[in-house]
Amino acid sequence: MPRTRSLVVRFVEQSKAKLVAAAELRRISVSDYVRSVVVGQAERELAAAEPHTIAMTPDEQLEFWNAISKPPKLTKAQKDLGAMTQGDS
Repeated sequence: MPRTRSLVVRFVEQSKAKLVAAAELRRISVSDYVRSVVVGQAERELAAAEPHTIAMTPDEQLEFWNAISKPPKLTKAQKDLGAMTQGDS
């Protein structure tokens, strides 16, 4: 059997009353209700996030970091546009 751990969560009275009522509908304890709902939601969120995760090798990570950490070199047209928008022309 997997080892269990405690997690203390505080709720305002209205929220706790809703949890108690929902648990009673399922005829389970509030702890079991919270565990089933929260773990289920966490699993859905993790599954949804998985396709959006980008996997990169260490070399790719370094190349990506270098690319985003250096300021871009602006072309003359970009510099001219920036000057125009700031009223410098």
